Amino acid sequence: MAAGREDEARSDPGMVFRAMLTAEATRRTRPHAMDLRPAELDHPAVQALIGVHLAAMHANSPPGHVFALDDSGLRQADVSVWSAWHDDALLGIGALRGLDAHAGEVKSMRTHPDHLRKGVARVILEHLVAVARSRGWHRLSLETGCGPAFEPALALYRARGFVDGDAFGSYRTNAFSRFLHLTLAP
Repeated sequence: MAAGREDEARSDPGMVFRAMLTAEATRRTRPHAMDLRPAELDHPAVQALIGVHLAAMHANSPPGHVFALDDSGLRQADVSVWSAWHDDALLGIGALRGLDAHAGEVKSMRTHPDHLRKGVARVILEHLVAVARSRGWHRLSLETGCGPAFEPALALYRARGFVDGDAFGSYRTNAFSRFLHLTLAP
C-alpha cells in the first residue's frame, strides 16, 4: 500500500482488506477485486452456500459431531458473518463467535465450490483474525473434523499459525473433532 494512504487505511480497516483481496486475487486467479463485507444472510447466494456447508458437514461427519451453525445460529447476537464477492458472484463466507471478553471462535468458513484453491479462504481468515484483534481478543479458536474432507481446512489453519489444543467452550473432546487455537498478540 502506498505510504501516503497509510493514515487513511488506519481509519478504514476495510480498505486494507480490499487491497489484500485484490492482491491475493491477482496472485492466485485472474486480476480482479474481491469485496469482503458483512454478509446479508437473506441473500439467496448466501443461503445457498450455507446449505452447501451444512450438507458437506453432515456428509463428512459422524452423527452427533456436526457443530456448524445453521441460519438461526448465524443470526445470534454473538455471531458476525462476512461474505467475499466478485461482482455478483459469492466467493465464500466466514464467521466469528464471541466466547468471552478475551476469546472468540472461527465458524462457518466455506469457499464456494466454483472458487476453491484461489485464496478466498485465506483472505477471509485473515480478515477474521484482524477483526478478532480489533475486538481485543487474546485467543481465536476453532473446531473442525478430521479426515480427507477436512485436510485442506486444517492445512490452511495450521499454515496461519493455529496449533492443535484442547477442547474449548461447550465442546467435549472426541475422536472426530480437532481443536485449534491461535494466540493473538496485543
